[in-house]
Amino acid sequence: MAGTAAHAVPAEHRPDRIEQVRSSRRQAGRRGRLVLGGLLVAWLLAMVVRTLLGDFTITVPDFWRILLGTGEVAGGAEFVLLDSKLPRAVAGTLAGVALGASGATFQLMARNPLASPDVLGLTMGASAAAVFTLVVLGGSGAAVTVAALVGSALVAVALLTLSASRRGTAPTRMILVGIALSAMLTSVVHWVLLRADIYRAHEAMVWLTGSLSGVTWPQIGLLTVVVSLAVPLLLATARELHLVELGDDVAAGVGAAPGTVRARALMLVVLLVAATTSVCGPIAFVAFLSGPIARRLLGGRASIGAAALVGAVVVVLADHAGAYAIPDVNLPVGVVTGLVGAPFLLWLLTRERAS
Repeated sequence: MAGTAAHAVPAEHRPDRIEQVRSSRRQAGRRGRLVLGGLLVAWLLAMVVRTLLGDFTITVPDFWRILLGTGEVAGGAEFVLLDSKLPRAVAGTLAGVALGASGATFQLMARNPLASPDVLGLTMGASAAAVFTLVVLGGSGAAVTVAALVGSALVAVALLTLSASRRGTAPTRMILVGIALSAMLTSVVHWVLLRADIYRAHEAMVWLTGSLSGVTWPQIGLLTVVVSLAVPLLLATARELHLVELGDDVAAGVGAAPGTVRARALMLVVLLVAATTSVCGPIAFVAFLSGPIARRLLGGRASIGAAALVGAVVVVLADHAGAYAIPDVNLPVGVVTGLVGAPFLLWLLTRERAS
């Protein structure tokens, strides 16, 4: 009893401890709101840059006249805005939100900042199925979308099945299984391309780089529906995912079954990744980059919502840079994100090794 009394916190100090916790929570909440507000402003600025600037400049009054249909605009501005700039900006936003939210979800599930759908094979599953449908089966449109969904779903099932053999080892096994599946599916893609004719191989290679140039408004409508349904559901499961991040035992102890939480979140990620990949192709590193960037902005706290906004900003600005950074050269957005993401991955690997 004496030892217990010696270590007990004096009553007069307990309110101070409680107030410190409350103050810390208030500061974290204020920082979170500021970061989210700043990211929204950054996204709006990115949209303005992508839709109004470039080799064909559109003024703000002309933009609203075209959008609302309230007046004539000369010089082909209506065609450039509605058939090129605006669909690419909207598709980039939707793809960035989907991939950013998916990447942050994967990192929470695997408890590892290096985990993401493209690193762990989910994106490659969608790509392999879509390329096989495009090249071998001669499919297009809805067939490619369904194939991408099936490919991602099969990889997700394999991840859940093969990484859940022993309690407590699921995150590490999930990463190893995902890397192995990604390598195998990459070989499948290479085999399909080798047996394709030149036209089909070129079409598939353009798609595999990840590009917004051929996106149509019906495809944007499909992606809008998927993102509008899946992202809010992911945000609703954020609390349980944060518990899973603390460890399987802790999550199970407070009533969040880790296997069920992972399966539910993985289903939503599959839907987002498959829909985005079928429309835009596999845009490299966006899912991987968004989570760590959002976490650093929030002072070490993970946020699916912030990662989604980071993804939107990254894709829209990367698409603009690919279109105008080099004169007379139009780089697909996947090339730009790959060039930016690879050094970031090496830097993050160095930090993880040091820690």
